[in-house]
Amino acid sequence: MSDDDKALLHRGDARSSPYPLSRLAPAFQAQDLAEEIARAEAILSARTGAKLRVIADQIQALQAEARKVLDQAREEQALTQAECAFKRIPGKVYHLYRKATGGSYFSMLSPADWRGAPPHELLGSFRLEADYSWTPAEQLEQHHDRGALVDELLRIGGLRGGDHD
Repeated sequence: MSDDDKALLHRGDARSSPYPLSRLAPAFQAQDLAEEIARAEAILSARTGAKLRVIADQIQALQAEARKVLDQAREEQALTQAECAFKRIPGKVYHLYRKATGGSYFSMLSPADWRGAPPHELLGSFRLEADYSWTPAEQLEQHHDRGALVDELLRIGGLRGGDHD
């Protein structure tokens, strides 16, 4: 037995041995253990990287959503600050025009009411909602369709009238 082999001898109880003492136990080498640790670290690194990529994608999606919300807020602020010589009533559609001086104002008159020749450039038509947000006229049908879907889901769920047995 060499000096190296003698140094590897475990002198304590067999249960506390850091390596197998039984001849029936599988033999292993330090190199095998190092390779297994390296594989485990590689797998851990890959899993961690995948999770971090998912989080990074979520952060990008949230940033894009935040930009969208801020853009919509700026647009609605511009609509809210447009000149208006009458009381705005939720549910009504108003028409936004731009004066030659660059300022904008709301009118109850559509381009058709002006017989196709409004006095200023039409910027768009908008419905004032109950929460004082603005819905562009071209989105009114889409908005109505979503409302019908929400109403139907509430009805099916028993949260809105019409489904009482």
